[in-house]
Amino acid sequence: MAKQPQSDSFMEMFGKFGRDLKLPTVDVETILAHHRRNLEALEQAARVTAAGATSLLSRQRALLQDTLREVTDMAQSYKAPGTPQELMAKQTEFARKSFETTLKNAGEVAELVKKSGTESIDILRSRIKEAMEEIRAGYEKK
Repeated sequence: MAKQPQSDSFMEMFGKFGRDLKLPTVDVETILAHHRRNLEALEQAARVTAAGATSLLSRQRALLQDTLREVTDMAQSYKAPGTPQELMAKQTEFARKSFETTLKNAGEVAELVKKSGTESIDILRSRIKEAMEEIRAGYEKK
């Protein structure tokens, strides 16, 4: 019986086909390392965003406690006897303080949100820049 030639595995045949066509080789490790760095950047951005959200919630809780304390103080000051003009002056002063505090707090909260978002975006922007440089360097090798 005639001896049949040893059959190549599919991957070997595919590799031989690629070599015969002179296709460029693929560096799988480089591709995996590239995507690993992408995932690390996403993870870091997510951590920064989560830390920002935690900081924001903590600050909002503190602001709410301060507001409730001020409202309690104002309610107690209404119990004190006084003329209608004095009560009106207290209400006006409280409204002014509340408005100023609300503006200050809103600005502070907006700054926290902006800072957290900016840090996350900077991480991702930096990774995109690195990825583009990696791709460019890969094409320059060829």
